[in-house]
Amino acid sequence: MEARDIIIRPLITEKTTELMAEGKYVFKVAKSANKIEIAKAVKEIFNVKVEKVNTVNVKGKTKRIGRTSGKRPDYKKAIVKLAAGETIEFFSA
Repeated sequence: MEARDIIIRPLITEKTTELMAEGKYVFKVAKSANKIEIAKAVKEIFNVKVEKVNTVNVKGKTKRIGRTSGKRPDYKKAIVKLAAGETIEFFSA
């Protein structure tokens, strides 16, 4: 699996923006990826030193429109802590 297949996209919300001050960045990742693969992918794509990776399996919400109900897809989220002094330039713009 290539690095671009593991890291799907960054998750940018108010909460994740506050985490960036602590050197933590949040990404939506492939469900089959493990912590080691995620760390290597972030290192390869952004050229930074990864200190720690935490992962969360997020269950999709059930939504209704009238009497029709559906479900948003499940996904995996990774919180990546970088070494002191490291930043990802993509987010600092």
